[in-house]
Amino acid sequence: MASIFKKGRDKSKRRSVWYVSYDDENGKRRMRKGFTDRGLTEQLAAKLENEVMLRKRGLIDPDAERLTAQKRAPLAGHLDAFERSLGKNTGKHVKLTMSRVRKIVNGCGFETPADINAEAVEEFLEEAQAEEEFGHRTYNHYVQAIDSFCNWMVGAKKIPSNPLVGLERLNAEMDIRHRRRALSAEEVAKLVESARSSDVEIQCFDGEQRARIYILSYMTGLRRKEIASLMPRSFSLDGQPAILRVEAACSKHRKMDVLPLHAELVTMLREWLAGMEPDQLLFPKLGKRRTWLMVKKDLERIGIAYETAEGIADFHAAGRHSHITGLVRNGASLPEAQKLARHADIKMTMRYTHIGMDDQAKAIQLLGWQRIGSGNDGSEGQTVSPDGTTTVAESDATKSENPCGNRGYDADRRSLSSDAKSDENWRRRESNPPLELEGLASYTDRRTGRVVIRVRRAGVEPAKPEGGWVTAT
Repeated sequence: MASIFKKGRDKSKRRSVWYVSYDDENGKRRMRKGFTDRGLTEQLAAKLENEVMLRKRGLIDPDAERLTAQKRAPLAGHLDAFERSLGKNTGKHVKLTMSRVRKIVNGCGFETPADINAEAVEEFLEEAQAEEEFGHRTYNHYVQAIDSFCNWMVGAKKIPSNPLVGLERLNAEMDIRHRRRALSAEEVAKLVESARSSDVEIQCFDGEQRARIYILSYMTGLRRKEIASLMPRSFSLDGQPAILRVEAACSKHRKMDVLPLHAELVTMLREWLAGMEPDQLLFPKLGKRRTWLMVKKDLERIGIAYETAEGIADFHAAGRHSHITGLVRNGASLPEAQKLARHADIKMTMRYTHIGMDDQAKAIQLLGWQRIGSGNDGSEGQTVSPDGTTTVAESDATKSENPCGNRGYDADRRSLSSDAKSDENWRRRESNPPLELEGLASYTDRRTGRVVIRVRRAGVEPAKPEGGWVTAT
């Protein structure tokens, strides 16, 4: 039963607060702060007793009641808890995600989880996109951030369901702000030579260092920060095949990657790594350098445009895009290219594959085809091979003849084997020409249950009705 009381230090005070003491539905003693007015505190005690009774009888769902209380709690506490849950990610990811979530929460004026709704988020992002002029992809990043926050609240049982379900993303393909193009193998070779022949340092790297960075990027498809993490111990050059490892902390998807190495790259790496310590970085501070500026200046030195109608050729394009495109151009299948690119979705691999009109023209020349005759003029069909040669096919008139009209016995059908038994069988067939037969009859033998087929030799006049018949089962 509930009771009300004042704390010992407050008994002598007139305007002190009363407290309620009661047993909850689990029999545990609880205390609740009441009011300075005794009558209101007694009403609160009665209310608490009534709620306990309803919970015991199953008329109030404790989980639903707790969710209702969570939905009315301030969002600030939930945001702090969500930020702590992102601790396994990189600091940059956590900072960017939380800045986007807080920007939406503050911009929409959300104070509790119950305030969050898709219409308000969509309206805010549309206004922000118009003011800040960011693209569709950035818009989708904001949606992804606030959506992940709501999914976390559902998993943590802060809210019963995600209020942003159905919030549409924009088509990023319709508003590409940073279109890239891939370089051909010849252009990559010129880029490397341009760097090696340069005596100017760009972003703290001399010409030879830049050339090595370009080669690694093109022949492995590694990203800038992944190349920046490479050390001599990242390579195993004596294995079959030789491999490199990218640590999970440096990989974009936070998993250790193991990639095979090109034979020519292995030869170069033996020279580059000679005399280096196992834990010494190949290219210190590369992850913080403006690599696009390196590529731009080295391309301009040899007369290759950095930006064309197809897109820009920054470091990511000249290396990773060119690597994946080169794999496909040289016969690798898309699943193989996906594995080497370490993409979770093959659609992403297709975005990195830049197939132009020249590639399409080469592919169409590899298509074999057959010219089919009309069938009335006896013209012969021709099969055209990719190298331009033609093979004359059998004419339609010849094909129309029944190839089995004479059962094929007049053709030279000698076996390719030359053993004595085969030759004997062949001579036996030559000395015993096939019978010319006419007439056909069949019946079922009642004793054996087999179907018996009877044929009659052509030109034989039997003395008896059953004469001239040959029986076979």
